[in-house]
Amino acid sequence: FGVHALLVVTVTLSPVTAAAWSENDVTGEDDYPPLWDLAPGNLLDFPVKDNKIVIGVWNYQGRLGVYKSLLNASAKYFDAFGPLNSGNILWGLPLQHGWQFRTGRLADHSGETSCGYENGELLCQSVRSWWSCMNYYLAVIPFLGAVEAGLFGQLPYEVEILPPEERKDDFCYSVKDCWSRMPKLMDDWKAFFEYLLSTEHKAVSSASFSSFELDDALGLMWKAHTASIAYALPKFQDRLKYLSDPEANFGVAWASGVDFIAATHFSTDFLTTNDFQVFLPPRMLVDGDVPPTISDFSPEQNKVLLTLRTLYKANKSTGGLLLKLWQKAMSTEAGREIGRNLLESLVSS
Repeated sequence: FGVHALLVVTVTLSPVTAAAWSENDVTGEDDYPPLWDLAPGNLLDFPVKDNKIVIGVWNYQGRLGVYKSLLNASAKYFDAFGPLNSGNILWGLPLQHGWQFRTGRLADHSGETSCGYENGELLCQSVRSWWSCMNYYLAVIPFLGAVEAGLFGQLPYEVEILPPEERKDDFCYSVKDCWSRMPKLMDDWKAFFEYLLSTEHKAVSSASFSSFELDDALGLMWKAHTASIAYALPKFQDRLKYLSDPEANFGVAWASGVDFIAATHFSTDFLTTNDFQVFLPPRMLVDGDVPPTISDFSPEQNKVLLTLRTLYKANKSTGGLLLKLWQKAMSTEAGREIGRNLLESLVSS
């Protein structure tokens, strides 16, 4: 049962399936995250105060600017993988964040403030939002890891992240602060960006970064990504109480499912991520939402919810053995290729 559930979920979430179903995405919305064009795209576009670049990441546009700066600074390393930076594997982060914003997942779900709501502070990201807090570790930590690695070159100022109004101890706010509190996370993200930088040195006499190995980069990126989630998940367990039971269950299952996706070195470029996001819930789940019979969700969205939850339960009941077996099967490039071919054959059949 466990292996079957694993295959079903992985096929459901694979880029091959996503491409097949993308024609059913009839939202007509921009493929870029909301307000992408208005977000700062360079670190020096942020305010400078007391010789520090000051970034407010509890505002959607500010956090989006962190992502946009990362995408712009790393663009040259991905020229060979698609035009206009579309092959950049960092696109998965801001696109996921845009989906969270669009579906209201970054708002204050405690009901005590208007943070994140249209009739209040729409661009506010609540420190009481489970999704917003989890995302902090997939935005600020990668960003500061990139700063430390030298992705932005020699900056004229230090970088300071503004804290939220409450629960400040759950986060870190500068390169030095984050290194002292969570060195493993910072080291993992720094390693990914150092790999990108190392390809520049190898290609110094070439017109392009032809020495770039996408599979290696994906491996390092997913290692850091899953480490961020693993660190943040227990820390923000208390935020789940503000969500409906179906939404909380989906969030936890989503976090678990990322481990399985990561093992395949799933490509998080612009086009693949957009195709994949067709499957995600178009709104927050509420009491009474029971997949696969949520009437305003597509059959594919219902299926993803059901299979993610099934996979989570199966892995938990085996004490994590299911994930370990899958990771072992996907531990080599040849194994991952076989896995992807298997999934493609399952889809085509």
